[in-house]
Amino acid sequence: MKDSNSISPFWWLCVPLAIIFGQVVLECVVHDSVRMAQLHSEGGPHETLQSLALAFGLIVALIGAFRIDWAKKKLVGAWFALAAFCIFYVLGEEISWGQHILNWDTPAYWAAVNDQNETNLHNTSAWLDQKPRLILFIGILVGGLIVPALRRWKPSTLPVRFAPLYPANILVVTALGVALPYTAQEIAEHFFDAGLFERVSEVQELYMYYFVSLYLLDLYNREK
Repeated sequence: MKDSNSISPFWWLCVPLAIIFGQVVLECVVHDSVRMAQLHSEGGPHETLQSLALAFGLIVALIGAFRIDWAKKKLVGAWFALAAFCIFYVLGEEISWGQHILNWDTPAYWAAVNDQNETNLHNTSAWLDQKPRLILFIGILVGGLIVPALRRWKPSTLPVRFAPLYPANILVVTALGVALPYTAQEIAEHFFDAGLFERVSEVQELYMYYFVSLYLLDLYNREK
């Protein structure tokens, strides 16, 4: 598969760079208490942008699943359907299935098993939170960084049957946004006993969800 030109550089280059630039500015300018109380709150910009990225990805996945020619492209159709199901779950969890929008109280029996007193599943078990997140993280590193590298230097190692699903090279920028802040945070904490980001997980999740949305949009544009 050749590199894709189906997405404007504004989306795959300018926006990812703007996200990290804006985050650095926030870390340097905004007081710690404000960052925790407002910027990283459930209604803050990080959580809001994450939900918007997921909602867009869900729309693209659903359109792709319904419009794809299943008789000729079963693999791609199934991939869109799986993506829609997974994004629906993650989006629902991010907004606590509407609690963060409608502001209802968590039932007492559920609050007893949810470590953040929210109406969701991922705060009840690491298997519903950290494990799926790790799978997505690894998938983005493989699809966004390793696959483009192999496509350039060892294309024969990539199975041809999955070629329609491979992310385009332009998504390397966003994939780096997933990997680099986390790596820089780990290095800073290990060697300097200090963190670069207040909550690096929120920055990383924003890049992860944005990567998924761009990937699905590019896949749809290539297959429609």
